[in-house]
Amino acid sequence: MTSWLIRRILLLVPVFLAVSVVIFLILHFIPGDPIDNLLKVGSSPQARAEMEARYGLDRPLPVQYGIWLGKVLHGDLGTAIVARRPVADLIAQALPHSLALGGLALLFSSAMGVMLGVIAALNRDRWPDRLIMGGVLAGSTMPSFWLGLILMLVFSVGLGWFPISGARGWTSLVLPVLTIGLGGTALVARITRVSMIEASARDFVMLLHAKGLSPLRIQLAHVLRHALIPVVTILALRIGWILGGAVTVEVVFARPGLGTLLIKSLSQHDYPVVQACLLMLAMAVMLGTLLGDILQALMDPRVRAAMA
Repeated sequence: MTSWLIRRILLLVPVFLAVSVVIFLILHFIPGDPIDNLLKVGSSPQARAEMEARYGLDRPLPVQYGIWLGKVLHGDLGTAIVARRPVADLIAQALPHSLALGGLALLFSSAMGVMLGVIAALNRDRWPDRLIMGGVLAGSTMPSFWLGLILMLVFSVGLGWFPISGARGWTSLVLPVLTIGLGGTALVARITRVSMIEASARDFVMLLHAKGLSPLRIQLAHVLRHALIPVVTILALRIGWILGGAVTVEVVFARPGLGTLLIKSLSQHDYPVVQACLLMLAMAVMLGTLLGDILQALMDPRVRAAMA
């Protein structure tokens, strides 16, 4: 498994390089640049040229990419052009808010999704199953920004239970966590239900029934353990997607996280900040995929045997 793990990590290198190229090119092909936010109205072309030379924006794109990538590989994310602060400081200030939101949303969607999936599987084709699957279908089709606005309207404006925006205390996390977590709950519940139904049809379940174990114990102690393998894999994959999904939710709830920093920097065309934020989100997806593969190998002996 060690050799497989080394090969799997090495495969991330070309993926990282390809993602960095895409991020860099797309950002530089968008009309506008950060100089527009620095120059005064009516500035001369000479002033623009001097400003571009100061920040290296007058060089060819391949040269700019090489300089940026070299700094990133040495741990230097550069300096924000508009904010005029180290990008690492801006991200260090915003990242804890995004990690708290994403971590709690992942925990909520994991616990609720597995619980609802188990209840639906134990009541297959009965009214609890239909009710849960109907709710899951509705939850998976709701856009996160729309759900966030509805929750804000009901629980903040209408009832006044939670803050409408900001990051003041744990109460400000409740509605954003629900907004992100409900979509993940729907996915986890659906996968848990299908996995438990498939595991229940295996031969070892019939053997456990023959030994006289109670059906509930068989389901919760044995079937669920086998059914959790694909669930854990999906949850690991969702690590990056949850951080990415937090971008819109942070903007809706005006939280000072990575999403708010990204949107603000996009509006200013602040290349170093946007590139660093997008690269971190892409790395979160890549590391989540790697973690999912490792967890699947640790939980499933068949996967380990295939790696040998």
